[in-house]
Amino acid sequence: MKKIKNNKNLKQKEKKISRRDFFKLSGIGLTAAAVAVVFPKTSQSASRLKGKELAMVIDLHRCTGCGGCSIACKNENNVQEGFAWAWRISETVGKFPNVRYDYKPTLCNHCRKAPCVRICPTGAMHKADGGITMHNPNKCIGCKSCVAACPFVVISINKKKTHRFWKSNEELIKGCTESPKEVSEKVKGKVIPWYNPDREKNLKGSGLRQKGIVEKCTFCDHRLKQGKLPYCVKRCPAKARIFGDLNDPNSKVNEILGKYSPYRLREHLGTEPKVYYVRSFNPSNYKKSFGSI
Repeated sequence: MKKIKNNKNLKQKEKKISRRDFFKLSGIGLTAAAVAVVFPKTSQSASRLKGKELAMVIDLHRCTGCGGCSIACKNENNVQEGFAWAWRISETVGKFPNVRYDYKPTLCNHCRKAPCVRICPTGAMHKADGGITMHNPNKCIGCKSCVAACPFVVISINKKKTHRFWKSNEELIKGCTESPKEVSEKVKGKVIPWYNPDREKNLKGSGLRQKGIVEKCTFCDHRLKQGKLPYCVKRCPAKARIFGDLNDPNSKVNEILGKYSPYRLREHLGTEPKVYYVRSFNPSNYKKSFGSI
């Protein structure tokens, strides 16, 4: 998850960071980790996830760049204004007239060797059943070690009071439209008009974020425990997102990974991301010809 702004492409950043530099950066939490309080591991995953290694494949040839994944994620997880757990890398490639627009959806990579987990001093960021990189808001102290350690820029810190838009008394058109606070009160919303209680039932405190703690994608763990796919996968109109178990040789993700040549973001850092990309959309064309000798 990242704060929404005009970001530089991750490809450009990859050129500026080496494996050694990355682990130097990750090392800022070693001191904190040395004095960490040891918490007992809480059950964050249902028995149906045990023994699985969950991953996502994104087919860039199918992806149309509609942004539906970002909208679905915000709706399902009550992601506040100004933040996105599901985002994208976009850039224009080539020189006119041979130009194309590259679009890559992004989210937490749920790395096997997650630096955010290794560096977290309280155990708030941890690995749960299914290989999911989970975050427990009740243990988070807002130290931002995970934010600094994550090479994918997908973890953000809530520096200000969250969901403040819906507490505003400001009317868009005075005397004509209602304020956000009035809208929330009339629909009997809990802080915000739409509130998904499934997250709160799954892990207390995760339904709404609080000031001073971090937040990120959890693969919709509350849905996985019910045997449902992540909401961004379920709501992709192009079916460009495929989810499944890497430990199951018959899973769809393994079928696709075996058929195409996959790649992952910043593989050289050794975090072993579990979001794979296959194929690419290339809309360029050329004049038909038999060629020549």
